[in-house]
Amino acid sequence: MNITINQVLQSYIDPLTASEYAALERSLLAEGCRDALVLWNDVLIDGHNRYAICRQHGIEFKTIQNTSFTSLDDVMLWMIDNHLARRSVSDFQRGVLALRKKEIVAARSPAAVSAQDAPDGENAPKPAMSTREEVAKAARLSSNQISQIEKIQKAAAPELVEAVRSGTISINAAATVASLPPEEQVAAVAGGKKLLRQAAKEIREQRAATRTPREPKVHVSQDTPETGNEPWADNAAQAPSEAERLRGEIASLKQRVAQLQAENTQLNQRIAALIDAS
Repeated sequence: MNITINQVLQSYIDPLTASEYAALERSLLAEGCRDALVLWNDVLIDGHNRYAICRQHGIEFKTIQNTSFTSLDDVMLWMIDNHLARRSVSDFQRGVLALRKKEIVAARSPAAVSAQDAPDGENAPKPAMSTREEVAKAARLSSNQISQIEKIQKAAAPELVEAVRSGTISINAAATVASLPPEEQVAAVAGGKKLLRQAAKEIREQRAATRTPREPKVHVSQDTPETGNEPWADNAAQAPSEAERLRGEIASLKQRVAQLQAENTQLNQRIAALIDAS
């Protein structure tokens, strides 16, 4: 039987970890290959790890054909849905898969094409999976988790991505550490789980300390007639001009920038100290 391995499809789904692969190998050696491999014509679309282990050890296997596909995109969408339904897939992997599904659906959707030609973009039909809420629902995650996974994909160093994929660090913490420069992310990953958590904690504390508190709102009772003699009326008359207000905001922002730079330096020094101590 001629079975073709499509490299795009094989790399489309995250590979098993070393321990997962070893467990699958033990199961196949003990019980044989009970589940049939799925083919699209001669292309293997499900069971790449089982196929490799069976060939290595001479284990017999069965195959079945799925003839419902008309394109490689169809195969990819089927693979994504197949993996999203599995309980063994981590939250991070489900989020990544759902975001990949969003890209494929958006690229091939007729609604996406008609939206470009529509005179009024607001009235154009929206393709499926076009919102973060829809992606989150497909992945069985929250919209906030999907947002964090998107940040990890955009800003995280490969080492940090592998750390969250393997479960060394949570999605939330990884998204926080991804705000650091790449070299500092790599250093934090090298320090292990404890250092990653400490780095995420210090970044959150730094953000909380520099967050500008909201100004209290002045409440004016509608039951009291305005006479011009109320204390708040005097305050309004003495309110600073727009230019003065902007100058004050600029000065405040400059002060915050200087504070952030100083705290960032302190954070880098703590990370370096933790690495040396580990």
